[in-house]
Amino acid sequence: MRSSDGRANVRFGLVGRRLSHSWSPAIHAALGSAPYELVELEPPELEGFLRRGAWEGLNVTIPYKRAAFELSDVQSASARRLGVANTLTKDGQGRIIADNTDLAGFSWMLERFCRERLGRPAERVLGSGKACVLGSGGASQAVRAALEDAGAEVVVISRGGPCGYESLSGGNSDSVLIVNATPVGMYPDCPQSPLTKSQLQSMPLLSGVLDVVYNPTRTGMCLDAEELGIPSMSGLPMLVAQAALSSSQFLGSEFREEEVVGLCERLLSQSLNIILIGMPGAGKTSTGRSLARQLMRPFVDLDDAISLEAGMPAARYLESVGEDGFRRLESKVALRYGSQSNLIIACGGGVVVREENYRPLRQNGRIVLLERPLDRLSLKGRPLSRSRGVEALARERMPLYERWSDLRVHCTGSPAGDARKIRELLGL
Repeated sequence: MRSSDGRANVRFGLVGRRLSHSWSPAIHAALGSAPYELVELEPPELEGFLRRGAWEGLNVTIPYKRAAFELSDVQSASARRLGVANTLTKDGQGRIIADNTDLAGFSWMLERFCRERLGRPAERVLGSGKACVLGSGGASQAVRAALEDAGAEVVVISRGGPCGYESLSGGNSDSVLIVNATPVGMYPDCPQSPLTKSQLQSMPLLSGVLDVVYNPTRTGMCLDAEELGIPSMSGLPMLVAQAALSSSQFLGSEFREEEVVGLCERLLSQSLNIILIGMPGAGKTSTGRSLARQLMRPFVDLDDAISLEAGMPAARYLESVGEDGFRRLESKVALRYGSQSNLIIACGGGVVVREENYRPLRQNGRIVLLERPLDRLSLKGRPLSRSRGVEALARERMPLYERWSDLRVHCTGSPAGDARKIRELLGL
């Protein structure tokens, strides 16, 4: 809660300038360090709040990590090493104790990624190998330190530094790991990437791609890596690990690795959209509504969203502007809802004909293909099915549905039954 003089009375919380999309309150609630509040401050407010605020434990994010370090009274070895702090507590004398749990949080994520995705400990993956870190800001410092501890030769890539992005196709093309430590690709500017797919493709020794950005779940760079068959991981494990380390300091408890793993899995399960695709008339809308009721999640029908945007029913809009005009609006709507989380989304049957729709839907979603025999598909209100024929549409679209989908469900005829089947297959 903010007071009139710009200070907040909180027990635990996150201090930053723009925090509306942070996942930290939910994470700390699960960890037990609650109530946990978001404290948005302008630069002139920071010192007064840290010095006089009635807080017990704080996390600090951009742009205040360096200032938090400088305003603290005692600093941990990690904070001194990096010159920035993301965790503040108070001792019995009221002194501000600064720590940096980003270093340990990224180290934990790096080790987990190397063991689970590459089959070797981080030191064996990186020992004497080259790792490129994109960006030179506060997050970059923690990432670089963790990579150096694992034995990597670390190269910092930045727009204004000695090694620019063009070096990834030149002198640094022998890197075994790329880590994005910039905010490029973070919600709502997603799914962007600091690199092109061709830059990743030009690195023959590249074994993995990591991104400290956690929202969206699959960043633009991770999507590119996925399409190239390169193992990747975005920043949720780092976020949860550093939060658990902070929480253990707030509460005076032990860091429990199994708790971090379980919380990462729960957050992913709760946050990923479920995207329903399939032929027109396959039952995406009715099944999606039933699934949303069962999971108590918001439901979005992209055709309904198009109708609202166009000011007329989607079928009539298609007939009035033609398929190209309809698909342009459909892509705009898919991007808007695909960037959000925790939704059930029913797509129109033709969403797959535009390849550009895949990444916005994939970035935060699990894509489920609903299959129903062609002779049981409804043609009502579906002008393309009537004009072009169901069989012709199926020949064009089925290979695309199959390539896009993470899961295929043969419809039973009951929307509620199909929804239950999807929940069972996804473990929800």
